[in-house]
Order: sequence, then structure tokens, then C-alpha cells
Amino acid sequence: MTLTELQTNEELRRHEFPIVAKQIFLGHGAVCPLPRRVKDAVQRMAERSMDADQDAALPQNFIADTRSLIARSLGARPEEIAFVGPTSLGISLIAGSIKWRRGQNVVIYHDDYPSNVYPWMALADRGVQVRFLNVRELGKIRMIDVQGQVDENTRLVALSSAHFVSGWRLPIETLGNWLRGRGIWFCLDAIQTLGAFPTSAASTDFLAADLHKWMLGPCAAGVLYVRQERHEALTPTVQGWNNLRSPMFLTEEHLEYRKDARRFEAGSHNLLGLAGLRESFLLLEEIGIAAIAADLLHKRQWLVKALRERGCEVLNADAPADNTSGITSFALPGQDMVALHRRLLEANVVANIRKTRDGRFWLRFTPHYYNTMEELHRSVELLTP
Repeated sequence: MTLTELQTNEELRRHEFPIVAKQIFLGHGAVCPLPRRVKDAVQRMAERSMDADQDAALPQNFIADTRSLIARSLGARPEEIAFVGPTSLGISLIAGSIKWRRGQNVVIYHDDYPSNVYPWMALADRGVQVRFLNVRELGKIRMIDVQGQVDENTRLVALSSAHFVSGWRLPIETLGNWLRGRGIWFCLDAIQTLGAFPTSAASTDFLAADLHKWMLGPCAAGVLYVRQERHEALTPTVQGWNNLRSPMFLTEEHLEYRKDARRFEAGSHNLLGLAGLRESFLLLEEIGIAAIAADLLHKRQWLVKALRERGCEVLNADAPADNTSGITSFALPGQDMVALHRRLLEANVVANIRKTRDGRFWLRFTPHYYNTMEELHRSVELLTP
């Protein structure tokens, strides 16, 4: 199935994405509906698990093959991939596992999504200095902003691949390479670009992302990337039979962690979630991330123009293509945005409402590749009573 086939064949689109028969779903920056094939994969796993030990019901080499599939997508090695669930958990595991020295600092963005803020703020109790970036516009993090905050005591910089409200997309490779050249670790919350734009782990030290947004996967079926050179430098904060040596399930006298990223997989895997996760990555490969990215940029460009023509203020409206994502947030002056959001929902258009620190409310459209331009036209038309 190609992107063109999907967008020009309504029968195929409705089969693969049943949600389109009920709603115009423009909320992929939050929690997605499942494609049919992802649902089917979870269902098949559940059915197999009725007749056997759930582990025994797994297809041969399922876990290893799924790990390799993810690694290929991220430009990583299979031994650098762990299955840990939500983004929040993956980031928290990294923050807690680093051997911090008192006086070291971590650089973060306070108006980032809380999952990539709170785990780092909590380090203050361990004597780590938490530094917040100063930026001119919401989410607009430039190289110069990071360069102005790091120093010889900076251990790590933790940022998101795209801001969840403004949609500003980070120059991941450029920033990561600059940090590596100074011996500073880079942790990336990739949930707002994974499945929407090419997102490589190659220039990061750590990357975490759940699949329930642009990857079109199940909730709490996420991935954690840990660069191989960092494995031995981290002491996991979770312990169990799976990430520590336990021959024949016998407890050893000493803690001996696995030598790869599986050192963060303390217990049993979320097998139903992994079935959906695997199918999500296979669907991504089939459609092609380059085609998806081009489609989302085209849709955002159209949305920005159409919204401005209706008098809307659009966040990050004039950003270059390299710094835009699939997120378009806007406000209509003089309008109650919460009421407008409710009106869209009543018309079966699913968008999200987000509030910024200045107290303003913004509507957020986050269409995906299976949405049509006709759906975008209708959604924008509904903004005017």
C-alpha cells in the first residue's frame, strides 16, 4: 500500500483506518485511534494466548525480530533497544540511572511536555543543578539557545524532537553532534516526530518514545534507545528477573545486569503491546517515512495559509520547513477557543485544546497521512459559525 493509493481509494482508506467513517481525526499529537492491521495484530496475539502459555504463544524469534525492526528504523543496533513502555518511564529510567556528581547540571526546557521536565527536575534533590533554557518564542529552541546555557559542568541536555504546542522541530543531528563534540550527553523525547518525520537515534545518547501518537500504535508500547557506549555507565533503578542474571530463576549473590539495553527490561514484556508495536513499525516501513513527512509538511503549509486567511493567529507560522512538524496550533481572536473546540467535537472533528503559560488557549490540528485534504477543508470551514 502506497500513500497515493491510500489517499485516492476511499474504500481502502476506510478499511485500513475505520475511524474515518465516524470522525475527522486531527488529534494524532495526543492519542491516536488504531489502524485495523494494528488492532488485528493485537487480536491475533490475544487469541494465540488463549491456548498456551503466553510466552509459548509467541511466533519464533518474535522479540528479537521486533527489536531489530525498531533498530533499523532508528538507525541503531538491536542491542541498543529496550522495551519499557511509556515515554515518561523511559526518560525517568535514564535520569535515575546516571551516576550524577554533585555540582553537575542538566539543561532542559521548562515549557516542554511534563514527561521531559519532571524527571530532570527531580534530580535537584541529588545535588544536580537544573538549568532552564531561555527562548524567545514558545518551543523555538535554536542552537544558540543551548550553546548559551551549557558549560564545563553540563552532563546532559534533554529536549523534545518537536514542541507539543508550537510544533517547532529541533535540529536533532546538528545539535546532537555539537553536544557530542563537547562530551555532553543528549536525551531526546521523540514522541512528536517518530512516525511523522525521519527520526534517527544516531546523534543522541538516549531516545524515548511511546507509540500512541504518530506511530499509530498502542498506548504504553514504547521504545527506549541507549547508545552502546553508555550501557555500563548507567545503573538501572529497576531490578527483576529479566534484566539481572538469574539462571533457572535462581537469585545470584551479586547483581549482574545484562550487557545491553535489556538491562532496563526488569520483568515480563507487554506482549499484546509489542504485537501492536511491531505492526505499527511494519506499516511505517510500508508507507515510507519520507512520503509521510512530505505529506505532513504539505498539509501544514495549507493549514497555515487557510487559517491565516480566516484571521487566526498560528504558532510557528513562518518557521522554515526544517523546523516545522505535523503540529498546527492556532487561536481565533475574540473567540472562546474552548467552546470552539467543543463545537468541532460535536461536528465529529477531533482536535486538541492546549493552554500556554500565559493563560491562552490554542486549538491544535495534528492530521496524519491518511487524512485527506477534503477533511482539512471541512474542518477549517467549521471554524466560522
